[in-house]
Amino acid sequence: MPAIEQICLAPDARAADLWPLVAQAALRWLHERQLPARDAIVLLPFAALLAPVRTAFAALGGWQPRVETTLTLAASLGPPPAPEAGHCTGDAVLDRLCARTLLQRQAWAQRWEQADPAGFDRIVASLVDASQTLRAGAQERAPAERAAFWALARSQLVAPVGPAAAEAILLQVALEWASAAGPAHTDGLFGLLPSAWVAVTIGGPDEIALAVAALGHAPALQLIVDAPADDPFSAVCRQANIQRFVCEDFEAEAQAAAAEVIAALDAGRAPVALVALDRALVRRVRALLGRSQIPLIDETGWVLATTRSAAAVVGLLKAAAPAAAQDTVLDWLKDWPGAAPAALDSLEALWRERRHVPDRGAALQLWQDAQRHLQALAEGGSLALAAWLRRLRESLAGDGTLERLRNDAAGAQVLAALHLHDEGSAAWQQATAQARLNLAGFTAWVQATLEQSPYLPLPDADALVVLTPLARAFGRPFGHIVVPGADHRHLGAADSPPALIGDSWATALGLDHAAARRQRQQAALAQVLRAERITLLRRQRDDEDTLEESPDVEWLLLCRQRSGLPVWPLQAWQPERVARPRMGVPRPLPSAAKALPDLLSATQLEALRACPYRFFARAVLRLDDAEEIDTGLAKRDYGNWLHAVLHHFHSERLYDQPPQAQLQQSAEHITREMALDDGEMLPWRASFETFSPAYLAWCAEREAAGWYWADGESDHRRAPPELDGLGLSLRGRIDRLDHGPDGQQQLLDYKTGSADVLRRKVNEPLEDTQLAFYAALLGPADTLGAAYLALDSPNAPLTMAHKEVHLSAQTLLEGLSDEWQRLREGAALPALGEGPVCDKCEARGLCRRDHWQAS
Repeated sequence: MPAIEQICLAPDARAADLWPLVAQAALRWLHERQLPARDAIVLLPFAALLAPVRTAFAALGGWQPRVETTLTLAASLGPPPAPEAGHCTGDAVLDRLCARTLLQRQAWAQRWEQADPAGFDRIVASLVDASQTLRAGAQERAPAERAAFWALARSQLVAPVGPAAAEAILLQVALEWASAAGPAHTDGLFGLLPSAWVAVTIGGPDEIALAVAALGHAPALQLIVDAPADDPFSAVCRQANIQRFVCEDFEAEAQAAAAEVIAALDAGRAPVALVALDRALVRRVRALLGRSQIPLIDETGWVLATTRSAAAVVGLLKAAAPAAAQDTVLDWLKDWPGAAPAALDSLEALWRERRHVPDRGAALQLWQDAQRHLQALAEGGSLALAAWLRRLRESLAGDGTLERLRNDAAGAQVLAALHLHDEGSAAWQQATAQARLNLAGFTAWVQATLEQSPYLPLPDADALVVLTPLARAFGRPFGHIVVPGADHRHLGAADSPPALIGDSWATALGLDHAAARRQRQQAALAQVLRAERITLLRRQRDDEDTLEESPDVEWLLLCRQRSGLPVWPLQAWQPERVARPRMGVPRPLPSAAKALPDLLSATQLEALRACPYRFFARAVLRLDDAEEIDTGLAKRDYGNWLHAVLHHFHSERLYDQPPQAQLQQSAEHITREMALDDGEMLPWRASFETFSPAYLAWCAEREAAGWYWADGESDHRRAPPELDGLGLSLRGRIDRLDHGPDGQQQLLDYKTGSADVLRRKVNEPLEDTQLAFYAALLGPADTLGAAYLALDSPNAPLTMAHKEVHLSAQTLLEGLSDEWQRLREGAALPALGEGPVCDKCEARGLCRRDHWQAS
């Protein structure tokens, strides 16, 4: 077997000169040994280098060697071997399923899973991580050398005794599981017979390429482009063109990185590389670049679980849970093709217990349709994972979601990650047939799978910015490389090793270890410094933590200083600021002549009288606060419950039976109907126990005076003659209407608020909108009275009558007629910005009250 020859190229070459030097050295070596270049194979560490290296060889003319990576060369030989059932395959999702099944056969692991399910999930992850590391280490060696590798690994195992016994047992299981893995996709390379192998070492050694070259029967050359591992920066520091910036915090660093990218593009230094050292930081930089409409190619991707397509799948499963919160169901329904918008709005209004539900029938029908759609998932019980996946596929196909996902870039990757587009390999089918889960476990598995799967967006052919990791940022024709996160935490800190594999054990086996990872990062940084221009950025603090200079950057600065050249200064980055006079926003004056509603409620009219702009936000823009459904019971919920209890009591009351028992039965009935929690209702029921005797005594006194309950919770709509020609009708729901002696009527509005506030309202009749509006809604008559009935004061119930409400109603209609005519003619709806209504107005952020001009 011939030894690999080595040639070290100049470590201080510029990036533009690097690949021509590599091509010249390779062809010269082939020519000196009379080896035909057309039959030689050049191996590179990653695919992004193929184009520039092939271009460099082509520029020299003559026969060209074949330029590949180990993966592209293996792919050209045929498809990868099918994964074997139950074996470690390198697929994170499949391996976790197999590892779980493997451990569940062990009695000690079964006890662990029963006692600590979350801890069991962690040991499954640790087992997979260790097994895949061992498998990868073995596959970096020639097939004939793997038996010796596994024997050495077994000899290095520590006996499972003492405090670390569990970890030792898991490592032993990981070792045996990994050793049974099938052949690697790259094993076919060891049988090739080119005229020569040329392995290019850049950014650290490519172990598989070197193993292929060392084992082959052809002459082999290792072209080393990296500087010595013990001195990676001395040569490159002399010609590196570096800018260094320090920023105040996270946001400042993100803005600085985006600004540097934009400045490089403006200066014509495209394409620009944005190095991803800090994933959270580059996400923010990407968002800032998106604001400036700068497209980029993302070679790092992000978690598939964060995409909208993944959220649609997970949302369906969460909504199918028997105890799913109503907010969760609504979130799913808002993306469900089977939910008509009007029906969905009505269902949300019904569940949020709003007094006005546009179409109660459509809401209930939508909920029935949704329950039928969710039924197959909700009633699954404990099933094999394969059965769950079939049910999920059928559910997605049944409403058209499956086809929608297929036509979406992220959706297609979701279907592929979950194998919803096909049945998967035989190994996948066996693993999913063995794993059994309930709906909660299946939902957790889907979430974990999508969180393990990267989403790679489709590249934009016109993009001039490339988001890439440090290990892929060198050797490419970038005009400028921007490196945010160049601090001690992100540049210079070794990655965490697998939990079960100690560093000393990894070193003894020749696996990836801390020193090797640090050397690869230093080699990658040294290669990046060959670029025409580099910007290094870091921030001073991260929340409460102080961030220091990267140790690699400090080493680079020391080499620069020793070479007798000035050190690149560290500049404090400041955003460009333009002095502008402070200006407030004008007071809004919208007009809604063609957008006025044709139905008006008491709440909308009260908003119009309190502040026209509040009416504009509520009635014209139809904005509303989305209240949380699944929160603890508040006073508003108690008020809704009490309204319903009193309505049920009066509508179902039997006068020949004791009223106290009937009122209690109504309370129990409404509590069950509204599915309220008895524990949360406890304080409100205590208040009700005090209130009910007083209320029944009030009822008895009122009935003795000739008054009786006639109707309640009734919806009304009326177009008063005063509003003729305006296209406007009044609508509302009356809490209660009583009939009395001599044909009198009285509408009562239940209130659980402050009695003093209600008293002040009725003492100024023309300022009380609600009762006057309800009187107008019923048709103002001398025989109609109106009153608030306070239900939540110490002396409740208290009746506060609005005297001569028919006169107030008439005045209200006349004023509304004039006002509506003005609005139809284009009168403005100004924001008043004064009075107590402004303190708690939900539209204050919309009218920008706090930013108005001083005038």
